[in-house]
Parts: sequence; structure tokens; C-alpha cells
Amino acid sequence: ERTSVLDGVPKGMPALLRAEKLQKKASKVGFDWPEIHGVIDKVEEEIDELRDEVMVGDEKKAIEELGDLFFALVNLSRHLGVNPELCLNEASNKFERRFRYVEENCNLEEATLEEMDRVWEEAKK
Repeated sequence: ERTSVLDGVPKGMPALLRAEKLQKKASKVGFDWPEIHGVIDKVEEEIDELRDEVMVGDEKKAIEELGDLFFALVNLSRHLGVNPELCLNEASNKFERRFRYVEENCNLEEATLEEMDRVWEEAKK
């Protein structure tokens, strides 16, 4: 017997998918931002809260705020109609291509961060 709108979303589900399903269920009963600007504001709020906890050195709270940021980003992807898993995979693929370019054009053992960053910027072009 279900007692919550959120029942039926397994805790063992992959995190991005679980967050999206929980948000969709809550949205069905009206618990959602009516427009995307509220979601973007929430993402910015979570970044500020994460920054604050990092600055004071509270690792436990920083981890909690990082989780809140991920959750807000999943919500943003939902509002944009983008699958967060696919979006993150594309970002990972892009990072991999660029980093491989850095490896091919830099001696990683001898290069400074500044040198690697310069080659990274080349890779972005």
C-alpha cells in the first residue's frame, strides 16, 4: 500500500534517474517551479550554499550541499527536456576528447598547469 506520491521509486536506482523520477512525481501534484527561471535561481542558490560550506571548511555540510546542487541540476535538465544521464555522458566524452588532445600535445610529467591549460584551450577550438 502506497502512502506517498513518491512511493515506487527504488532507492537502489541510479542516482540521476532516481532524482528525475522523484521530481516528476512531485511535479504531477504541482510541487514544481512554474517556469525555468526559478530552477536556475535554485541552482545558483545551491552553488552559493556549497561555496559557503567549503569556505568554512565543513566537509559534511559541503557534501550535503553538493548533493543538493546535483539534485537541482537534474531538475534543470528536466525543465529543459534533457536526459541528465545523456547530458553528463556527452560532457564526459567532450572532456575525454580534450584531455586526450592535451596528452598528445603536452608532456604531462613536465608541463605546468598553465601549459596544460593553454593546450586545453587549443583543444576547445
